Amino acid sequence: MAPLLPLHFTAYVALLQLSAFVPLCASDGLGLHSPPYDFLYYSGVRAYFDGEWSKAAELLEKSLQGKDALFKVRRRCRDECAAAGEDAFHKLDSEERGLWDLFALDWVQQKAECLRFCLGKSVSSAALLPVSSDIEYEFASRNPYNFLQVTYYKLEKLQKAASAAQTYFVANPSHLEMRNNMEKYRRMEGVTQGDFTDREVENERHWVLYESALHLEASADWAGAVDQWRACVNRTLLQTEECRVQCETASQLLPEDRGEQSGHGAFEKAAALFLSLLSCQQSCVTQVATRPGRVSAQEDFLPTQLEHLHIAQFKAEDVPGAVKTLRSLLLFYPADKDNLDNLQLYSETLGGDKESSDTQPAQEIERYIRRSLEEKKLLYFGVENLDFTFTDPDLWTPEDVVPESLRESWRAEKEQMNERMNKGEQPEEVDDSGFFAGGAVPQVGVTITMDDVMLNGTNRVVLDGVMTPKECDTILQLASAAGSLGDGYRGRRSPHTPHETFEGLTVLTAAKLGQEGLVNESDSKLLHELGERARTLLHSYFRSPSALFVSFTHLVCRSAVAGDQEGRMDLSHPVHVDNCILEPETKLCWREPPAFTHRDLSAILYLNDGFDGGELFFTDRGAKTVKARVSPSCGRLVGFSSGPVNPHGVTAVTRGRRCALALWFTKEKLYRDMEREEAEALWSGKSAEEVEKEEPEGGAVPGRSGRSQTPAGRSGRGSGRSQGRKDEL
Repeated sequence: MAPLLPLHFTAYVALLQLSAFVPLCASDGLGLHSPPYDFLYYSGVRAYFDGEWSKAAELLEKSLQGKDALFKVRRRCRDECAAAGEDAFHKLDSEERGLWDLFALDWVQQKAECLRFCLGKSVSSAALLPVSSDIEYEFASRNPYNFLQVTYYKLEKLQKAASAAQTYFVANPSHLEMRNNMEKYRRMEGVTQGDFTDREVENERHWVLYESALHLEASADWAGAVDQWRACVNRTLLQTEECRVQCETASQLLPEDRGEQSGHGAFEKAAALFLSLLSCQQSCVTQVATRPGRVSAQEDFLPTQLEHLHIAQFKAEDVPGAVKTLRSLLLFYPADKDNLDNLQLYSETLGGDKESSDTQPAQEIERYIRRSLEEKKLLYFGVENLDFTFTDPDLWTPEDVVPESLRESWRAEKEQMNERMNKGEQPEEVDDSGFFAGGAVPQVGVTITMDDVMLNGTNRVVLDGVMTPKECDTILQLASAAGSLGDGYRGRRSPHTPHETFEGLTVLTAAKLGQEGLVNESDSKLLHELGERARTLLHSYFRSPSALFVSFTHLVCRSAVAGDQEGRMDLSHPVHVDNCILEPETKLCWREPPAFTHRDLSAILYLNDGFDGGELFFTDRGAKTVKARVSPSCGRLVGFSSGPVNPHGVTAVTRGRRCALALWFTKEKLYRDMEREEAEALWSGKSAEEVEKEEPEGGAVPGRSGRSQTPAGRSGRGSGRSQGRKDEL
């Protein structure tokens, strides 16, 4: 990577942007290639509100493809033009100052011409114009998929509708209408769970790797965790670079177009334009560290991955690799005492300082740090001298990079970032769920076996006598007769460990089998009734001031795989929290998808004992210290609030078969278990067609955001509850 030049040279670098894009801006906007993706998007939205479904689908898909193609062209052209003007560039260090300026301008012009010619070959001049902030918002919030899911439903392309719905919902998890629509899709013939794919997942691959690495850590699969963390680091660097390329090659508005004061000369304006480019590239840190559906970024995203990686390497006995990663991490925080102590520990493990001291940080991390620091120096110079505004996205920025006159305000800003980072960490004894353990138990024969004190936690209880031995036998027989292999979510036979297999059964499946005479209908009704029984008991004991609804019911049997148990160190279910994503290293729990954030209360109703292992245990937020254990037995009900005060897991089932009824409850009626209602409808005599015709709340039309460009007066079409037409979702 070529070194960054002093600030007085930035004017020439900025001219690259001016000479590349000003001629294009002066054109008539007509090109020889496809229309711009923003034009295609608006045209697709108009077709949507005109009810031209085939046209809308075609235009919306082309808008998505056009945006992706434009980004790829920008990347290719940037790579092709990387070497342009090298002859002039290499003369800069050897020439006198007067000629230095000319060679600098020559270098910039050659790169500009290369870039303009390359882009012009593949993209229309109109497509190179800047898009509005409204369009950027629409695509960033995945609103094209909001329109597409309804469009494909109208065209009876249900698999594509499900995929579009899933893609939109990932980035908009609070969109309740979409959640309801997805539930309807799941019950439609021809739609499978595999159809609910996120079409944008490739752009978020680093988050997929991040979650996979955390899962492997929780399972103590350190070798696998090393591979996933290393891949996550590399993918994060790649995504950051892709973002930076778009900043570099996209059209930029000139300073005067952004309301800059007049009277500034060409050099000042060019410098301001270049500083804007650097600021955009620095902001890529925040963009890459922001999960879909979240507003704020995960602070210290890349250093956090390196922290996980070096720990995994050490536990996988790859000490040289751990040293290399730790030296990379120390580039961010060179004075961190814990990391320096770890480095000393690794050195002693290697048998001396020689091998440890010879180990160098990863080159890609060194380049990342060096480039970022040079950019920050230029940006802070602009803040101090050119009235430029810059928000540093990093917590690790050294103080000496910031000019003395700015350090006081910089320290205050950094303090606020640290507060935001620690905001999610609450004392473990605090539970804001709204539950208060200690209420009455309204069922004869049910006793409180363990409470908060005995379970060493908050809002936890163990109740015995909830089922009779006969009822346990009945449900066990039902599980044997009707349970299907898999976890009940994605059909994985061994979702948490390869040493155990799963069998699952839901209330609706049991009800349908009962209607078909394949199982006793009274048995399927008992399965349903047990959920209501548990709800009544826990609603009373935890003294919930609001209503409590069953959110999901799942009969699950775990069976040890014969001959595959020797030396097992994993868990039947790793430590987790039911309504947020637990990060044991930071003790933070993120309430965001894929966690089931609507779950408020969790319960397990055990059906048997007579197997080895399978204990429920509670831990601290670090997932290391076990606070309490519960052994399964027939009719034993464990209830606890679903939030971060109750991390829990299940020990390995090493012999036999462990069956239990897993239950989750919610305070929000919207998230009640719709399958239970369908089962109730079957028993009440309603036909399947009548159930399918029931409309979800709010209808299927995408809600307009404050930035929507939908033509005025058109937003009402199709909105609200449908009037019972068969083609409405």
